[in-house]
Amino acid sequence: MKCKVCKELAVVALPSHHAGFCASCYLDFFSRQVERGIRGQGLFTREDRVLVALSGGKDSLALALELKRQDYQITGLFIDLAIPDASNAARGVTERFCAHHGIKLLVKDMAGEGLAVPLVRERLRRPICSACGKIKRYWFNRTALENGYTVLATGHNLDDEIARLTSNTLRWDQSYLSDQGPLLEGEDGFARKVKPLWRLSEFETANYAFLMNIEYHHTPCPYSKGASFTMYKLLWQQLEESMPGRKLDFYQAFLERGRPNFAQRETAVGTKLAPCSRCGYPTSAGLCGVCRIKEAING
Repeated sequence: MKCKVCKELAVVALPSHHAGFCASCYLDFFSRQVERGIRGQGLFTREDRVLVALSGGKDSLALALELKRQDYQITGLFIDLAIPDASNAARGVTERFCAHHGIKLLVKDMAGEGLAVPLVRERLRRPICSACGKIKRYWFNRTALENGYTVLATGHNLDDEIARLTSNTLRWDQSYLSDQGPLLEGEDGFARKVKPLWRLSEFETANYAFLMNIEYHHTPCPYSKGASFTMYKLLWQQLEESMPGRKLDFYQAFLERGRPNFAQRETAVGTKLAPCSRCGYPTSAGLCGVCRIKEAING
């Protein structure tokens, strides 16, 4: 196969775009998709201070590098969850990456906050993924607001978004369907949240990471076995192989025609938020989810 742009030998084939690209042209393609995703959804501008949540995985590191290449003002944020072996490895990869590319990095240590994930898992005695997600979202938001960042960016890709959309649709979860998308405006004590990789699949970010020689942490979390999103991704992978381009078409159609309807209904119902009585984090209950976790841990 020849490169669609320069006609040299292609190194990446993308059936969803009816194209193949050489290494140089693929990197240009990736950059255009990121910029198109940012501008098309009005995610942020070069005047914004962007805090990028880094896990050490390929997607978040690829996002940080590409935003830096495009001259956005970025800082990395790593949440150290104190998961045996996994957290140390991911933190090391992240620190080396940021040092190599001259990216400022903030690290939040959950063990020091009394929220080490193994301890949370032991004390709560229920599936850990939900609690872990709550903890990460809490510290993403808190760090962004306390340090004056105008935007919080995560490395969620198209496959992540499609899996989440499938899960929410199967449950017809109106609340989640109303705010799913590449942009969630900041209000009521929440930072503005964006997902600049929403147009790019996991395969496409993996190719970018390979071509840019990004070292990344690829060992799955030891606590994530059986996660439902993995099954949804496999189902969509099978569909995409038979019908290339269907993932992006489906997601874009949801953003254009589906989400606005759910958003209107959810606005009519509304959910009242108030500061957590202990930490001030926005919550619909007296005590926010993370403070309730701390309470359960401390007995």
